[in-house]
Amino acid sequence: MKILVCISKTPDTTAKIAFADNNTKFAADGVQWIINPYDEWYALVRAIELKEADAATVIHLVTVGGADCDPIIRKALALGGDEAIRVNSDSHDSYFIASQIAAIAKENSYDLIFTGKETIDYNGSSIGGMVAELLDLPYVSLATKFVLEGTTAIINREIEGGEETDKVQLPVVVSCQKGMAEQRIPNMKGIMGARSKPLKVVEPAAAEAFTSIASFTLPPAKAGVKMVSAEHPEELVRLLHEEAKVI
Repeated sequence: MKILVCISKTPDTTAKIAFADNNTKFAADGVQWIINPYDEWYALVRAIELKEADAATVIHLVTVGGADCDPIIRKALALGGDEAIRVNSDSHDSYFIASQIAAIAKENSYDLIFTGKETIDYNGSSIGGMVAELLDLPYVSLATKFVLEGTTAIINREIEGGEETDKVQLPVVVSCQKGMAEQRIPNMKGIMGARSKPLKVVEPAAAEAFTSIASFTLPPAKAGVKMVSAEHPEELVRLLHEEAKVI
């Protein structure tokens, strides 16, 4: 079985966020970059678990980005990927990125494509569905459990107010979230081995970008805490109604 895991580079959640060029560009200076947690902890680790159950399984990684993504890809290889492909483009347009992943998938005929449910920077959640549409494959989102029975995937996914179990024949595209697997730390053997694993850089396929970033805006600063005496519940109601505007 061949598995393609989509990897994205994102800022560490503790990074201080700032913008440059009149708020049109993300200021990357001093930012610690990591593998998007949904891609790493759930999509990649579940793929590794499937390989551990079947040694014939091959795991390829794909990312769309510049050379600054290479350290992130090497970490993913250290965790357990067999080889990686980087599409040399800095585009942030979801359709363009999905088109690049789909082009790679068409060339290699994967049985299974895993993505994280979203990235922690843009929170778009759109890549998986677009890739599936471009490849004319079934798509299961928000997966919390993935089990293979031959060529049939049994997938649990979150729905509003509950959980749903789906059965689908491979190939399929699945977006993964908490519950699919548990975070792993690469060991020394994996780190050393990752240095020699193939990392192929390809130029992007022809595809249109439909969106561009006009500007960034930081969220408003948190307001101070107001204490209300238990003897004056009417004041609490007034504050919730007039200031917090929640009732």
